[in-house]
Amino acid sequence: MMSARPLPPYLAQRFRGWHATTYQDNRAWYRRLAEAGQMPRAMIISCCDSRVPVTSIFGADEGEFFVHRNIAGLVPEFNPDGKNHGTSAAVEYAVTALKVAHIVVLGHARCGGVRGCHDMCAGHAPELEKQSSFVGRWMDILRPGYERTAHINDTAARVVAMEKEAVLISLENLMTFPFVRAAAEQDGMTLHGLWTDTGEGVLENYDVQTARFVPV
Repeated sequence: MMSARPLPPYLAQRFRGWHATTYQDNRAWYRRLAEAGQMPRAMIISCCDSRVPVTSIFGADEGEFFVHRNIAGLVPEFNPDGKNHGTSAAVEYAVTALKVAHIVVLGHARCGGVRGCHDMCAGHAPELEKQSSFVGRWMDILRPGYERTAHINDTAARVVAMEKEAVLISLENLMTFPFVRAAAEQDGMTLHGLWTDTGEGVLENYDVQTARFVPV
């Protein structure tokens, strides 16, 4: 039985404020977006974390980015098994229908999902090991990142390294999608890996030549 209830008053008030100001000042632009359809230049894959301002850090306007968010901003490997795959569906649509020019995987500091994966792999989060844990099974995607950072003894430093490994693993997994690989190899699309610490105002880009994240 559906249990949806009325919108919380503060959200309704914020909508009315937006409608009376931003919408009214840009009504023609919003109508143009609605009627012409979306033509985003890039797809952004990032974490669900409410502290990650995906569009605002790039000063993006409505209609500029096709945004997909999930726990830790991960991309699984290509797996056409006929089951439900939200992230894979979003990637497919962005590449084959919207034909975006760029896919950006954006990781971030203090990611709860990554920390959960670290603790799970270290044996400190048995609740995530349960087969019934959606978060745990999703974070299995990052298990190779835990193994790759085994040489880091400091826990805090290892978690940060895993945050960046999440970006790299997602980029690797993206290339297992035939349509992504085809678009990338034909120079019709480029892939980018970023990591941000919004608390410090930092944005780093993965440089393939040096195999490290460098400040933007």
